[in-house]
Amino acid sequence: MNLVLFVSAIEHIVKIHRIITTEFGHALLVGVGGSGRKSLTELATFIALFETMGIELVKNYGMENWREDMRKIMDNCGITGKPTVFLLSDTQITKESFLEDVNNLLNNGEIPNLYQAAEDKILVMEGMREVTKNLPNAKMLGDNELFEMFIQKCKTGLHVVLAMSPIGEDFRRRLRMFPSLVNCCTIDWFLPWPKEALQSVASHFLHDIELPNREGIVNICVDMQERVS
Repeated sequence: MNLVLFVSAIEHIVKIHRIITTEFGHALLVGVGGSGRKSLTELATFIALFETMGIELVKNYGMENWREDMRKIMDNCGITGKPTVFLLSDTQITKESFLEDVNNLLNNGEIPNLYQAAEDKILVMEGMREVTKNLPNAKMLGDNELFEMFIQKCKTGLHVVLAMSPIGEDFRRRLRMFPSLVNCCTIDWFLPWPKEALQSVASHFLHDIELPNREGIVNICVDMQERVS
């Protein structure tokens, strides 16, 4: 990623890194689109040596697609044991029922009835048997114990990061309807970038261009950005 790192951005990276490396650590990043919430989360996740996963919206993306994606994320975290960050932005929430699952995930570390189909549960069992085969008591573990172990690994290894905009009624309504978004998350506010940050970005992208009055043009870029805001 071609990022310009200034003090404010580095502070956000440190905050996100600290949250996701804490046990049961989840984050609610509040800021307008384009403020760097996703990019800085991906960088913080990379620094922590975690894996970033999310959903990819396609045409007619519905509850069935969502549940399938959530199973993939849970399988990746629970079976492989790889610490995972589930990054979800408000623009991806096409159905409010998605947030009900996120609310349960934040509250209990699992989504009720996610593995309702027998074949989905069998795949988890097979994966867990392969992972636990070298344990001393591997042969003693039944299906219930294996599934409980899987859920426990998901609870400790999966960290949810929500990127939401405070603009509009949707944000307030969602926080009222799903209290875990506040109660179970550490909130990080992405406020407007300071003047020094805008100067750093302008200087970086104009660095390789021959300009007669570089400093003046950088100041014009900053002034335009502030006026538009």
